[in-house]
Amino acid sequence: MTERILMAARECLGTPFRHQGRVPGVGLDCAGVAVHVARRLGLAVQDVSGYGPTPAHGQLEAALDRQPALRRVEPVDRRPGDLLVLHFGGDPQHLALLTDAETIIHADESVGICCEHRLSRAWAARIVRVYRFTAGR
Repeated sequence: MTERILMAARECLGTPFRHQGRVPGVGLDCAGVAVHVARRLGLAVQDVSGYGPTPAHGQLEAALDRQPALRRVEPVDRRPGDLLVLHFGGDPQHLALLTDAETIIHADESVGICCEHRLSRAWAARIVRVYRFTAGR
């Protein structure tokens, strides 16, 4: 399943960043990448719309906890294909897919596209939760 997850995520690379975007090649945000992966795998997904650019009050984690094809795992147990939840000083507000021990894929507003890059110490320190795709609950 890991290879299928990574292949689906890499279909998003180079897509322009667009808040609440859901179409690879047209526009994606970080949640859009995760939604695309789940749909490509044929997994159930409860897509959320109308969220602000910086989710607060546990909004992101609550939405992830409701997903039938995701389950929480301990951050130390993360592995390729897992969905990382990151924070930048407040509530968790960003998602990235772990591709291997040293790289991630995510739609990054500051870069303006969906990209793959090294999981530096600074990025790794932002990880607060990890979710794993499953066949559903």
